[in-house]
Amino acid sequence: MSWSTLHQSSKFRHVYGKAAGKDKCYDCVPITCNVQDNHFCAVNPSFIAVVTECTGGGAFLVIPIKQTGKLDPHYPKVCGHKGNVLDIKWNPFNDFVIASCSEDTTVKIWDIPNRMQKGNITTPQKELTGHARRVGLIEWHPTAENILFSSGYDYKIMIWNLDVTDAVLSKPVKIFDAHKDVVLSMSFNTDGSLLATACRDKKIRVIDPRVGTVLEEGNYKSHKANKVLFIGNMKKLLSTGMSSWNNRQIAIWDQDNLSVPLLEEDLDGSSGLLFPIYDCDTHILYVVGKGEGNIRYYAISPEKPYLNYLAEYRSLTPQKGVGIMPKRGLDVAACEIFRFYKLIPTKNQIEPISMIVPRRTESFQEDIYPLTAAAQPALTAQEWLNGINKGPLLVSLRPGSGGAISLPQLLEPESLTKATDLSQQQGRGVKIPLEDRQDTGETESSRKRPKREEKLPEDEQMCFSNDVFECPTPKTTSELLQMFHLQQEEIRRLRELLSQKEVQMKELKLGIRNLCASENSD
Repeated sequence: MSWSTLHQSSKFRHVYGKAAGKDKCYDCVPITCNVQDNHFCAVNPSFIAVVTECTGGGAFLVIPIKQTGKLDPHYPKVCGHKGNVLDIKWNPFNDFVIASCSEDTTVKIWDIPNRMQKGNITTPQKELTGHARRVGLIEWHPTAENILFSSGYDYKIMIWNLDVTDAVLSKPVKIFDAHKDVVLSMSFNTDGSLLATACRDKKIRVIDPRVGTVLEEGNYKSHKANKVLFIGNMKKLLSTGMSSWNNRQIAIWDQDNLSVPLLEEDLDGSSGLLFPIYDCDTHILYVVGKGEGNIRYYAISPEKPYLNYLAEYRSLTPQKGVGIMPKRGLDVAACEIFRFYKLIPTKNQIEPISMIVPRRTESFQEDIYPLTAAAQPALTAQEWLNGINKGPLLVSLRPGSGGAISLPQLLEPESLTKATDLSQQQGRGVKIPLEDRQDTGETESSRKRPKREEKLPEDEQMCFSNDVFECPTPKTTSELLQMFHLQQEEIRRLRELLSQKEVQMKELKLGIRNLCASENSD
């Protein structure tokens, strides 16, 4: 782990965590005591769902996101399972549909009304009954509508197509049983064409989900993985687990070669599970420790040293799990780039924690809010099952911006800057040219080496906002103050650009000096 020159000038180096005030917390929530290694919480811009304690089966609560404060002891539950609920996930394309899985071997799909009823919800929209033992994990497909994956203690992963009209489904569209033990974690790549799993047999696997074949399998003795995820479009995996010395550890892998990790980083000697959460928009990795109050966060880069420590949010109250608010539910006026909902079972409380970039302006900050995944599917279920891959539809977070657009399916690490520029154009209402949406067809070597000698088009040479120059002449004190803050922001961004150019100049001078020295020696 290091602190490179690139991230010393990063706009996220001063990100800090801010816990919500007591009036913004959810109190008197009976959080489950189950020891399953899941989050037990799911969040979207409309609701927060949390697994709860109950008698005679399993249940979870669905609370409107704005209904903070003390919860009524008789608040209605979603309680149709006959065993403890182990995992819950909101449909990424419908804020009123949630999936749950349970020890009773079933997966259920629920319709949540816009306003919670006075009585409990007991009848699911669909029931999936294919597993022979309890179901521990569920995941929605990131781009295809109504595709759900489930993993059970029968060592099987099943794919379900929920587009059918049947209320009870007993036959999934695909079953693969490549695992010899319980699956601990599942993660999709950006377009959902690959599935990564961490298993109790200490192996990490990369699977083609439609075919069910294992493309890569790794069993590295000095790293026992518990959780695994794809790092955006960098063609890398990240896992958390334990080292051979029982230290908590982070490892980064090449998804095409899982024999040896690219990086192993020991954190500490604690025994609590580490939940890795990656924000592909800002390229920040959040590591949440179960049973502790800390949240570490790192900047991820496609080249060495890969992992760059930024800071740590610290709290004395331990968390059992966390819920993650989708980007479309963040407060962009406060420069909030991420939000956790922390489960505190010792207080029966859910506490929101906002990750904030400190800025002194209230205008929309395009550089920290690139285009993000929209709440619209890119594919139908049948299109995905037929073999079509497509990246997520993207949308600008600028208030009042237009609808979702489609960008290239896979953005390479060096194309991420271009995507940010596209988000700035989308935010200003500029149409994105067709040629900017197509793959540039670069070779593998050209992706790895930045092209310093390549010139940008005339209209892209200065990558800062034109908002300052487009504003009319200020007529009041408040308008003048707002213009001043905008100018200060442009100066800050220009300084960052200048510092990057200075680093490039030093590297070029050093290369010329080495070249001259080698010629003289010859």
